[in-house]
Amino acid sequence: MISLLSAAAASAASPPAYLQFLPLVAMAVIFYFLILRPQMKRQKEHQQRLSGLQKGDQVVTAGGIVAKIVRLDDHYVDLELAPGVRVKAVRSTLGDVVPQGSAAAND
Repeated sequence: MISLLSAAAASAASPPAYLQFLPLVAMAVIFYFLILRPQMKRQKEHQQRLSGLQKGDQVVTAGGIVAKIVRLDDHYVDLELAPGVRVKAVRSTLGDVVPQGSAAAND
């Protein structure tokens, strides 16, 4: 009886080795399409917005401050928060450009 069970176990073929890695590959593909690809797309759009900045644009900083660009540099921007109130900010911390017709731009 034991020899019969061991013969049956020996005759059962083990699955190919690539089937063991198939779940890992599937998880990597899902991770890429659900997380990495959208993040890279957002980062590319942000870089395009930063490269298209001009003097006079209304921007929102990462801290939520709405200001007008007074001067641009490769790494820094001078922002005017109110008439006569200027601050210097790192260009990469600018979050978004405020459309000219919005309520925040009119304040």
